[in-house]
Amino acid sequence: MKETSSPTLQAQKGKRSKESLPRSLMESLASQAKPAAVLWLAGFLQAARLHRVISFCASSRPLSVRIAQCFLLNGFIFLGSLLTLKSVVIPIILWILPEQCDRLWRQNLCDHTAALAIYSFLRSGLVQIFYVFWFYPLYIFSFIISTLWYGDIAKHSLAVVKSKKLDASQALDSETHKTSVSEDRPEGFDGVAIGVGEQVYSILLLTIFFAEVTMIGYIPYLGKVMNFLLLSLMYAYYCFEYKWNFFAVSLNHRLDFFESNWAFFAGFGSPCVLPIFFFSPLTSYGVMAILYPLFVMTAAGTEEEQAIDELEPTHGGKLKRIPLFFVAKRLTTQVLQLFPEAQKEQ
Repeated sequence: MKETSSPTLQAQKGKRSKESLPRSLMESLASQAKPAAVLWLAGFLQAARLHRVISFCASSRPLSVRIAQCFLLNGFIFLGSLLTLKSVVIPIILWILPEQCDRLWRQNLCDHTAALAIYSFLRSGLVQIFYVFWFYPLYIFSFIISTLWYGDIAKHSLAVVKSKKLDASQALDSETHKTSVSEDRPEGFDGVAIGVGEQVYSILLLTIFFAEVTMIGYIPYLGKVMNFLLLSLMYAYYCFEYKWNFFAVSLNHRLDFFESNWAFFAGFGSPCVLPIFFFSPLTSYGVMAILYPLFVMTAAGTEEEQAIDELEPTHGGKLKRIPLFFVAKRLTTQVLQLFPEAQKEQ
């Protein structure tokens, strides 16, 4: 009797364990939902504090000049040119060269294949000429110059935070944090070499991560949602990276902190990524080129560690770390192994 009941009991236990596995998974996800939502909202609200931009610009003339230059280049020149093309130039070309050839030329001329081909080329080629000889060079020029200006904007913003000490406790925590994360880095040439190595590693890491995000966007159904989330994380990292470099935060520390509080940074980067999903590629670039420096300034005035620590009692749980850069780290390491000297430095 005992032998016959044993397989039955084992089958029942196996069935219960299979049923408890999805239940435990759901409970685990439910326990993470609240802290993730709270931190996401906190990050979004921190990014929305654009009043800091006015305060920073009022405190630094070089910062005001750089912001004005970004608006002039990306807003007035780039977006203004794009608006002029779409609302003035293209309608005029389509009016001069209508869709039906016989409206402009005699019917017998339009019946010729060569004439019709020339007409179609003129109608579509003139518009492409504007893109090739004006917008694409302007896009490259704007991207390079804006990237340089973003660094200046972050530097001036962090100088305002440090000099004016907008929040005394925040400034004290920042200085303490700077000292604690810099203790392990040697001074002199060795410290500079380590800093350069970390910058090279960070650039390669984020480049590979961006390629991952782009490929994930092509996944059916869930691709767009995952692409939005990962782009939000990536742009949030870009915004805070200026600050972390300024305060000499080690790469390992910033990656660990970022992955441990991913929901906060996903919320922070969401407003910056939204234009991508509402505008055409060129228009979304122009809008993001205007908004991005504002979020860089907002990140400079955000004490992220303090904001996250204050929220821990409210969401009633610890957010689990997600290894967002796991694949990018592996691939970066593989690439650096091709260069022994760089790998040795890293």
